[in-house]
Amino acid sequence: MKIQKISVQDARYLALYNQLLTADNKFKTRQDVLSIIEKLGYIQIDTISIIERAHKHVLWTRFPDFKNEMLDDLIDKEKKIFEFWDHSAAYLPMKYFRFSMNRKIRYAKKYREWAVKNKKIIKYVKDKIHSEGPKQSRDFEHPAKRGIWWDWKPTKDALEYLFHTGELMVKARKGFQKVYDLTERILPVSTDTSTPSPEELSEHLILKSINAGGIVSISEMTYLRHHDPKATSSVINMMTEKKEIIPVKIHRAKEEYFTTPNILKQLNNKQPEKQIHILSPFDNLVIQRKRLKNLFGFDYVIECYLPSHKRKFGYFCLPLLYGDEFIGRLDAKADRKTGKFRIINIFWESSMNKKKRLILYSLIEKKLLQLAKFSGCSEIYIPENTY
Repeated sequence: MKIQKISVQDARYLALYNQLLTADNKFKTRQDVLSIIEKLGYIQIDTISIIERAHKHVLWTRFPDFKNEMLDDLIDKEKKIFEFWDHSAAYLPMKYFRFSMNRKIRYAKKYREWAVKNKKIIKYVKDKIHSEGPKQSRDFEHPAKRGIWWDWKPTKDALEYLFHTGELMVKARKGFQKVYDLTERILPVSTDTSTPSPEELSEHLILKSINAGGIVSISEMTYLRHHDPKATSSVINMMTEKKEIIPVKIHRAKEEYFTTPNILKQLNNKQPEKQIHILSPFDNLVIQRKRLKNLFGFDYVIECYLPSHKRKFGYFCLPLLYGDEFIGRLDAKADRKTGKFRIINIFWESSMNKKKRLILYSLIEKKLLQLAKFSGCSEIYIPENTY
């Protein structure tokens, strides 16, 4: 098949358009939250809340009127979303549930010996939830009985084992802590729980990645996701032959990319709008750092995991996106006690001279005020000479 050639600008457009970052979206309801998660394929969960929790920030970026209860209702009441594992902890569309089965089976095999040694504590945890209802890990704490087999640490491990093997699911989160219940009491009756073949899993990864990224390489499709390389290669060849996916060459890029005919047609009506986005470090657009550098020329690292003396851009710097260009990094902190959203520093890319920065000042300040309000602050503090 003839390889389609496109420019870097077109590749960026497809990536941004399919990440829902090219125009003002008219999202209004919790069903729109579901649509966003289904389009992106997953929303990462992370504990850091310097600005706001990762999943909230990612959804807010695309849906400025997002409220957390919208997600809560989709999980607990409507059961359209479930928490499990993508490349990391994530919220996933319930329609993808069967594609979590492979990991659960691998996890059970990996920890089989541990489960045999701890069968009493596993049974204790399951029986307690069965008889008493949903539980958090802290519900198993027994301060007066430390040192015996139902000690808190083993029960916490048992909860995680039962979660990762699929016998428990997360019903909700309280104070960001998981609330576990039996899978049989959460999972909708009509849910497909059959285990996908290696080929089915590969096809799922391929189509999910293209649907979310517009244009993706094989390494990006399978990033931190277990798969059978032979099956993935075979499925790609089969789908290419059927023209369900098509190979694409980006100008000057080394890797081969893939997309679908329908996604490529998005370039026919390309209407790029230049907006400011202040992204979470865990945003779906930036989470694959190699892809980010290849497509956008933006070399980004989140530095909260580095020792302080090795940080160049601060503990929790956020990527600044304008149109299809990353223009800088924002080091900030939401001080909810004082109500101030503190800008510690802005590190501009070399392309952003002072004239360009001043032109964008009002747009950036407006977005900062919106982000401050979303993160629970009423005002922003910007040091002098930031621009």
